[in-house]
Amino acid sequence: MRKFRVMTKTLLLAACILAGNLAIVRPALAATNRPNEEDDRHYAGRGVSMMMDGDLDGSIVVAQQIQRKDPDSPLGYVLEANATWWKIYYASANLIDPDVFDVANMEATPYDSHFEDLDRVAIHKAEARVRAHEDVARNLLYEGFGYALRARLDGLHDRDLPTARAGKKMRALLLQALELDPTLTDAYLGLGIYNYFVDTLSSIVKFLSMFIGLPGGSRTEGLRQLRLCAEKGELGGPEAKFYLAKDFSRKSEKQYDKSIHLFSELQEEFPHNPLWPMLIGSLHFRTGNPTRGEEIYREVYQTTAGKDSDVKRAVHKAASEALTRLHPEQKFQ
Repeated sequence: MRKFRVMTKTLLLAACILAGNLAIVRPALAATNRPNEEDDRHYAGRGVSMMMDGDLDGSIVVAQQIQRKDPDSPLGYVLEANATWWKIYYASANLIDPDVFDVANMEATPYDSHFEDLDRVAIHKAEARVRAHEDVARNLLYEGFGYALRARLDGLHDRDLPTARAGKKMRALLLQALELDPTLTDAYLGLGIYNYFVDTLSSIVKFLSMFIGLPGGSRTEGLRQLRLCAEKGELGGPEAKFYLAKDFSRKSEKQYDKSIHLFSELQEEFPHNPLWPMLIGSLHFRTGNPTRGEEIYREVYQTTAGKDSDVKRAVHKAASEALTRLHPEQKFQ
């Protein structure tokens, strides 16, 4: 009997040790399997860099890897929708037009439908996480990004009322996100574009305000917010710099030196994207230096010839058209 009691105690002790070890192991396994949002954002930053460097397909691969790692997160879908929006931009916009908002093309592109699907999924997943009280501020930010991208597409296709509606929704979401977490500097990308847009297109805005109660904006505040995001944004910094540079190049601003400086920074940071020198060349024409502008156009035309990426084909076409306007007697292809 005594031997039996000793064996029983030994078995109970072993069971307790085993249970304790399992209790330690389970959280470790859970932590291993649970996607790390901070790691995902760091990886998404790589995708953003590829996107701004002209590698849209590579950026999409990164986005899809994030989707597979964490299918419930909106982040991967936001990133892929953004890269797809850039495909639409290169396919349809006037790439050297100084006006960031007035580059519309009414025709749909082959990418539009897929973009819209991605954007809907991103917004839906962000909404679901907000309802589940999961990282509410950041998911409000992602939801706001979804509506910002929707507004961008509508803007490219010259759909004023849908653009305004999506912009209004974006603004409300990003303000909520910042109220909960003031460190979400990326929110200023959308808010900066909104404030500048609303204040500098007053005749359109006044008309639309009658229908949807569009809140007012501020040109100076918009520029300040874009500058803040360009300097301190986690994922939105490079695009904020792009929009800030485009704003400075508009006829209403005429701050061409600032614009050239910002595009030069983008060219230095993302040297494989020929859009940046192309835009710098266009600004030399506006600053009274057409010789330098044409030299840059020719350099871009030559370096993008025969390339098979969406970006380089689009920029090559823009360079060809620009040179044809300058020299209609010459043949550029």
